[in-house]
Amino acid sequence: MTNQKFFRNKTALVTLIAACLVVLVSLGVRQTFGMFFLDFKKDLGISLTESGLSIGLQMLMWGLTGPIFGAIADKYGGHKAIALAFLFYIAGIYLLYAGPNTGIFFQVDMGILVGIGLGGTAISIPMAVVGKHFPLSNRTIAMSLVTAFGSFGYFLSPLLTAYSLNEYGWQITLMAFIIALIIGFIISYFVRSPSLKESIEEQNTQGTLDALKEAFESKSYLLLVSGFFVCGFHITLVGTHVPTYVTDRGLEGWTAAAILSLIGLFNIFGSLLSGYLSTKISKKIILSIIYALRGISIVLFIFLPASNINAFIFGASFGFLWLSTVPATSGIVAHMFGTKFLGLLYGIVFLSHQIGSFFGAYLGGLFHDLYGSYDYAWYLAIALSIFAAIIHLPIKEETVLRLKTN
Repeated sequence: MTNQKFFRNKTALVTLIAACLVVLVSLGVRQTFGMFFLDFKKDLGISLTESGLSIGLQMLMWGLTGPIFGAIADKYGGHKAIALAFLFYIAGIYLLYAGPNTGIFFQVDMGILVGIGLGGTAISIPMAVVGKHFPLSNRTIAMSLVTAFGSFGYFLSPLLTAYSLNEYGWQITLMAFIIALIIGFIISYFVRSPSLKESIEEQNTQGTLDALKEAFESKSYLLLVSGFFVCGFHITLVGTHVPTYVTDRGLEGWTAAAILSLIGLFNIFGSLLSGYLSTKISKKIILSIIYALRGISIVLFIFLPASNINAFIFGASFGFLWLSTVPATSGIVAHMFGTKFLGLLYGIVFLSHQIGSFFGAYLGGLFHDLYGSYDYAWYLAIALSIFAAIIHLPIKEETVLRLKTN
């Protein structure tokens, strides 16, 4: 495949690069919030339950606003939706830095405002805009590149954040986040949806309500929505509570940063491999295997003796499976319904993901405060792995009749 064939026009190339950088910044900042919890508890008196609730609200707002930003991107252009979301993201981090930042204000800053910001800047909207520029033959590969850059943010940000927290404290670290987000805001201008001339699909007159009706009448779409709930529960439980979990098991604080960085590093390879395999074999089979392997990874992590080596193995293995669900999941949506309303329809799938994220963040903190450990949260995560591995199998990866007759 030549570059000329892969990139149909200059806009596609620029959009792909800009989307990759936007997701790198957005997810890089998001990945490190769990590393602040002990500082927030010490300096602000915020409990783990409160911190977990804020991340749960953040994930929920991320999911609830995702379809809204998706609809804005579908109608007015990706750059407008993403830039608007960055303003909320920057406001949330700034207020967390400058205050007031306790009680209800903490929930508004970290939970609601940052969550709204993630709804338009994190992976779903940039990736959906990129997907509109590429045909079925290489769409999942392009999407996996966006995911891989988000993974690099996952890898780099925990290392830099751990250093900054140790040397300068949490407030200076948040100021660095604000600068990074402002850069992301500027870059978002280049995440452009294709014009009518650049569109890869034949134009149709389907409206938003028709698109929603078509999707929700599909059993396969509903199964995909249900399965993605599990992905959200998994990654938010791990990303939010692993820093405290490894400390509870007697390991040093730097081990948590290493785990999060390994997740980001190996997620690069997992995402790219998932995108490539999604062009070769059934996407639903890929998803079932990923969820089953996640369950195995968690079982080994919590039942093997606590050690840095076992922690690093978990970081690498779970990282390989971290966002590798995204190219296959979004690829199924685009294959079934086309790309005209990809931002909206994938945004709804992602809403389910974020509802799962809410429960992963909140229940992790709640179980820990109630029972003194994360055991019940891990057991639930394992059960959900089995559920997700099974529920994807009946999905039919077929294009809707409307597209077949175009």
